[in-house]
Amino acid sequence: DSRWQLVSAESCTGGWIAKLLTDVPGCSDWFERGFVTYTNQSKQEMLGVPAEVLAQHGAVSDATVRAMAEGAIGHSPANLALSVSGIAGPGGGRPDKPVGLVWFGWAVQPASGDSVTVTSESRVFNGNRDDVRRQAVARALEGILDLTGE
Repeated sequence: DSRWQLVSAESCTGGWIAKLLTDVPGCSDWFERGFVTYTNQSKQEMLGVPAEVLAQHGAVSDATVRAMAEGAIGHSPANLALSVSGIAGPGGGRPDKPVGLVWFGWAVQPASGDSVTVTSESRVFNGNRDDVRRQAVARALEGILDLTGE
């Protein structure tokens, strides 16, 4: 539906979502831009994620993907955003944030100008780095389809 303008904000997927979206002919009708914000500094500079959110919750958290999704909408003319941050591995995991943990955020800016609505979820995926990232990309895109009903 052409009323949607999508923006992506990716960390652990490293631009893979934007790449797949731009593989689709005609995507310029609905894909506005993609942010690849792999570091905390880039999340702050490009998306406006507050340093306090990152310090208190970490990059792989509900609060961070929500801020990423809101920031993606706020830093673009898009009205639909997805965000992804996770631990793809093989290292970097810990008991409370294991390898394979990925947080997702989806945001919608209503045409009415009302405040942005954000939903989020986490998943823990099995497999190697590529497996985790592939499953994260699929879930992020499924979430957009769920949200838009398309």
